[in-house]
Amino acid sequence: MNHPVTAHNQESVRVLLPLALPLTLDYLPDGMDLSPGQFVRVPLSARSRIGVVWGAGSPDVPREKLKSVEAIIDVPPLSAQHMQFVDWVAAYTLSLPGAVLRMSMNVPDAFLPPPMRTLYVRGGPDPENMTSERAALLERLVDQHPRSVRELALLGQVGEGVVRGLVKTGTLIPVECNRDEPYPAPDGGGRGPTLSAQQHDASKALIDALKEKRFAPFLLEGVTGAGKTEVYFEAIAEMLKDPDAQALVLVPEIALTSQWLDRFEARFGAAPVEWHSDLGKAERRRAWRAVADGSARVVVAARSGLFLPFAHLGLVVVDEEHDPSFKQEEGVIYNARDMAVVRAKMASAPVVLASATPSYETYVNATTGKYGHLTLLERHGGAALPQIDAVDMRDEQLDAGTFISAPLAHAIEETISRGEQVLLFLNRRGYAPLTLCRHCGERIECPNCSAWLVEHRYRNELECHHCGHHIPKPKACPECGEEGTLVPCGPGVERLEEEVANRFPSARRMVMTSDTVTGPMVAAGFVRQIQSGAVDIIVGTQIVTKGYHFPKLTLVGVVDADLGLKGADLRAGERTYQQLAQVAGRAGREDRPGHVILQTYMPDHGVTKALVGGDLDKFRSLELDLREKSGMPPFGRMAAIIATGEDERAVMNAARQLAASAPRYTGVFVYGPAPAPLSRLKGRFRYRLLLATKDDVALQKIVKEWLAAQKRHKDVILRVDIDPQNFN
Repeated sequence: MNHPVTAHNQESVRVLLPLALPLTLDYLPDGMDLSPGQFVRVPLSARSRIGVVWGAGSPDVPREKLKSVEAIIDVPPLSAQHMQFVDWVAAYTLSLPGAVLRMSMNVPDAFLPPPMRTLYVRGGPDPENMTSERAALLERLVDQHPRSVRELALLGQVGEGVVRGLVKTGTLIPVECNRDEPYPAPDGGGRGPTLSAQQHDASKALIDALKEKRFAPFLLEGVTGAGKTEVYFEAIAEMLKDPDAQALVLVPEIALTSQWLDRFEARFGAAPVEWHSDLGKAERRRAWRAVADGSARVVVAARSGLFLPFAHLGLVVVDEEHDPSFKQEEGVIYNARDMAVVRAKMASAPVVLASATPSYETYVNATTGKYGHLTLLERHGGAALPQIDAVDMRDEQLDAGTFISAPLAHAIEETISRGEQVLLFLNRRGYAPLTLCRHCGERIECPNCSAWLVEHRYRNELECHHCGHHIPKPKACPECGEEGTLVPCGPGVERLEEEVANRFPSARRMVMTSDTVTGPMVAAGFVRQIQSGAVDIIVGTQIVTKGYHFPKLTLVGVVDADLGLKGADLRAGERTYQQLAQVAGRAGREDRPGHVILQTYMPDHGVTKALVGGDLDKFRSLELDLREKSGMPPFGRMAAIIATGEDERAVMNAARQLAASAPRYTGVFVYGPAPAPLSRLKGRFRYRLLLATKDDVALQKIVKEWLAAQKRHKDVILRVDIDPQNFN
């Protein structure tokens, strides 16, 4: 708990540093009036560090052993809610609070004095030598808005020399201004589109919660194209009526939101503040400070935006809440969807979890009354859901090196002939997932990971998609030395595009993957080409499932509908359905009917039958029934413990010792240890243990006590993943 620090009890203060330290550190205030949340500079060893005042210091630490706070940093303090959030996330994920705080302080330039520039305003007497050009400029200069020399020259339609002359005469006087200009404020007063009855009812529920300023979690579930975005836009418009409130919209991949950004600006008259890894240092500083001082009214962000220092958070939205990319797998391991609900609760704000294919955790929370459940059952504007058919690939006779069945090829030809667009979906980057020597059988693997190198023919490289290791494609087999014997096995999108070029040579085509869509500007360019009709066939991976709206896109072909069903992942069926339903939802979103063709070797699988039959409820009910009977999430809780190290034997021994001391409680089960499916990653071997409990068991307490009793292994690291989402 944070204890207030006042002028009367400032014997010492606790400071939390954004470092992997187990405790806060005590410092003397040295006459400064310090309060919790303030950013301060303090000495640590031989360096100065910036941290946050976390409360009153311990009276048990002698003053003579303490160093003094060096300075208060001139930035808005962290709110009490944000400090509470840092402590909560640390406790929930079993992470060090400093490691969590570091995610809120990962903009070093934000803590430096703001960059300044010299601008000019009219402030002195008119010049004695009043030329016509000077008069023209001064006549147009009717306000006291500071401007640069160039801006003044453009305003007066004069040369910059005229402006500099007025500076010399003292007519224009210099003012020092912050180089980071304020963001334009969105206007919530504009009228949005006419809502359907279901959209109106859903938006009213959100608006009522906003007016009451209460925590209220909602699942906004609607079929693809139902207009979920317009519903929560209504909530944002309501939130903007409060001059202090801020909204956070989390999206899976910010690089793919160009259409969303255009819609937002058209509705609210200004773009939202963006937060993602592609921002430059200057823009990150500007955004961080604007969030902290409250001037950033609406922020659209990737998962890391959850840890921005909001001054007055009034609304949280998690769009495509089912998306697995909301799970952070490095450093502090957390699920941004779940943490967003916690953050909203601390802010007494509504939180909207929007999806056409909600995660089972969110769905169960909604159907059991823990969350509000808002549903949109029809596509907006009267568009119909696409027809979905399956092609049994066991009956197809494909030539070697081809992957498009005859029914799909025929549908592609018909679609293009009508002037409509086709999307071919294959969730596999590169040209081929495996390169094999047909002479000796060698499979080219990554030296750092237990994974094959993927051929990328556009770059003429083999690359590991786990660690990034890459090499030029060899001319000879590295094992037997034979030349011309290396052959690609299986298709990636590059190989599929090659087949498209051969079979449909007149079709204009485009490949959309994370290799080609490298940022928001590139994504916007791809979208413009598709919307303009300059593309006939799009070949893409999962990034094309992220809510795009292409009016002429009427055919979706899923080249390998079984790809996500391989392996023993608990969520394989759930995720495959979500992904395929999302990509199917790109088809026929306006007045042209859509058609989806699934190529499958398992036409009787529950996922395929649910998609073809349009019966999500039956499929979901069967899956949830199995999960409930086995006590698996969302009806039970899990934690994964991963032992990693460069010495496989040491890792294995550490994992076995951990298993030998596993907690023995009723309703607590420990599985493993076993090598992880990806048993070597970035040069480190990996063994996993899985702890499963009933939903009402204090999972973190059990794991914390279990790990605290372990002997430390010098070369082995134990990582904890509460609520694991994948089992690689």
